[in-house]
Amino acid sequence: MSGSLEVRSFLLQQDSLGTAGQFSSGVPTPRSGDTSRVSEEQVRRARLAVARGARSAEDCRELLDMLGLVDGEDGIPAVCR
Repeated sequence: MSGSLEVRSFLLQQDSLGTAGQFSSGVPTPRSGDTSRVSEEQVRRARLAVARGARSAEDCRELLDMLGLVDGEDGIPAVCR
């Protein structure tokens, strides 16, 4: 539980610092060029992160599907389309 408390404290601290102008709508601006492209490495790392946090294999499959990280019929995950 302390990890969760630390995360909340960090988020509150970041929120209170107020990044004036940088995130005016609360959503970060794209870093560069084509933001719609998700690389294969990003998909691989996202899958690993989900797998590490999943409680069971079924939980992992459900989370991967909800996040669009499961390969479709064409062999491409939804996040890459």
